Amino acid sequence: MTRVSSCRRYRGSAALPVPVPEVATPFTREAVEIAITRLDMRPKAVCALAEWLSSEEQRRADRYDSDRDRRRFIVARARLRQLLALRLMIRPEAVELVYGAHGKPALARPSNHMDWRFSVSHCDDVAVYAFSQGREVGIDIEAIREVGDADAIVSHFFSRREQEAYLALDPAEKMLGFFNCWTRKEAFLKALGHGLSHPLDCFDVSLAPGEPAKILRVMNTPGCDSGWRMDSFCPLPGFVAAVVTERRGPGLEAAVLQ
Repeated sequence: MTRVSSCRRYRGSAALPVPVPEVATPFTREAVEIAITRLDMRPKAVCALAEWLSSEEQRRADRYDSDRDRRRFIVARARLRQLLALRLMIRPEAVELVYGAHGKPALARPSNHMDWRFSVSHCDDVAVYAFSQGREVGIDIEAIREVGDADAIVSHFFSRREQEAYLALDPAEKMLGFFNCWTRKEAFLKALGHGLSHPLDCFDVSLAPGEPAKILRVMNTPGCDSGWRMDSFCPLPGFVAAVVTERRGPGLEAAVLQ
């Protein structure tokens, strides 16, 4: 089973001000830990969680025009701090984060014996988190819904191989195939730390419903030799998520996009 942290305990600190809603998932893959959190909390509880945020995070929260979006951001970021604090055995407000060129968060002072890498994604009132020690990781979640211009998005952003796989799907499977592909591609870019700034047609992923999630190609490298592992899972009904983790082994070097 995936390890899911308790909201009521961590060493060297008092009980948390409020419990953070959490859903366990049966997902289990090697060195990856997954946590799933609901973001719909009462305003009073959100205010308590906001105390954990840094001053910069509080300023980011204040820039949201919508109260709902502001609350979602606060709960998602507070939950990240709680999950990291449990692993580092410190208080959530003591967690120091830095951000890469494309916004990927990382620990400002990683411990030599606990090299935690992590990734965060949220959609609507659900957030997912992936944690791995010493291996880059990326995660993405989307709500499965009708997208009126899905075909146009596919033609502009998916690779040729992905376009062919999408067009071959039964119409009833196309939306799931679309979001399978989108979450898998974004999870990989997050693992690389590139975000969506990188062209999406430089690598191929599988997308057909019912087939295993795989990286099929990275530039000129076959997916099986790319040094990356991909998995897909359903965090809650109506959602799909993907997680990508760096693989290690003799002579295996993770392929990157140039």
